[in-house]
Amino acid sequence: MIGTAWAADAHGGGGGLFSDPTFWVAVAFFLFLAIAGKQIVKGLTKLLDDRTALIARTLGEAEKLRNEAQKARDDAQKSLADSAKLAQEIVEQARREAERLTQHAAEEREALIARREQQAKDRIAQAEAQASREVRNMAVDVALAATRTLLKEQVGGGRTQAMIDEAITELPRRLH
Repeated sequence: MIGTAWAADAHGGGGGLFSDPTFWVAVAFFLFLAIAGKQIVKGLTKLLDDRTALIARTLGEAEKLRNEAQKARDDAQKSLADSAKLAQEIVEQARREAERLTQHAAEEREALIARREQQAKDRIAQAEAQASREVRNMAVDVALAATRTLLKEQVGGGRTQAMIDEAITELPRRLH
């Protein structure tokens, strides 16, 4: 039939719509679009699906990174708080240690003052004892000299020496 339609058209027989080449070009174009369009739509769909998957993966990674950053920030804030607390504890411990050292130094100073005061008292006591011995020795010497003089004046020369010697030996025993 188509062959007949073309043949009739070739002879000038006016075959209508099916004998028009524009019609067949349009039909061929639409068939091409139907067959190729399916492949083009399939390709575009795949391309869009791939792009959607890439965007979804990127969003997932971004969300994961945001969560990790949030966790890191929280950890850093906790670490900062712990560090501040530790620093406060160190300062408090240092303050207590300084107070303890100050008190210890005050006690040491008081003990040193007490020791030096006792040493001074001991030296004073020693000096007093030394002065007392010197005064006593001087008194003995003066007494001996006075006794010699007195005995020389009252007793004669021969007996004098024996009495002096006896008094000298007796004197330390009587003074102490």
